[in-house]
Amino acid sequence: MPKAGFWAIDPTRTISFGKDGWWYANGERIHNRRINTLFSQHLRKTAAGTYEIAIGWDKVTVEIDDAPYVVTRVTGDSDQGLTLRLNDESEELLDPPTLYIGAENVLYCLVKGREHPARFSRPAYYQLVEYVEEDAETKAFQLRLGNTTYLIPAGSQGKVTSSQSSVVSRKGNTSN
Repeated sequence: MPKAGFWAIDPTRTISFGKDGWWYANGERIHNRRINTLFSQHLRKTAAGTYEIAIGWDKVTVEIDDAPYVVTRVTGDSDQGLTLRLNDESEELLDPPTLYIGAENVLYCLVKGREHPARFSRPAYYQLVEYVEEDAETKAFQLRLGNTTYLIPAGSQGKVTSSQSSVVSRKGNTSN
């Protein structure tokens, strides 16, 4: 019943999540926002590293075109921190060291306990760049929150390690 906006999750359909933040069934966009939200709220990463939608007893493996989550809105301020709203309607504080610039200059961060990448939607990107500046010497982009500046690396694909330092400075002092 796709015309009514209902999509059953079953293995006969190819369900995918597009980089545009919409769900697709057999290549056809699912226009019903409630179904899109429902699928995103029930998205799970399997032990094998793939993704599935699991609603009750029903489960179906899904294809993720880019990132499993999309940042739809950024709110807050530089002193209290920035809150991200995701496509599954959850909210969480931005973890600044997880920001990175991916292919085609798309901005990403890690969400849900640093377990999943999230792609910034265009509106969320513009909300975040109010706090981003370019370093005059290195031409690198940095996020400034309060007195702390975080480097936004290009191409790190969200791999944050304990040895990686993204804090450029605090109150003008360089830290490693």
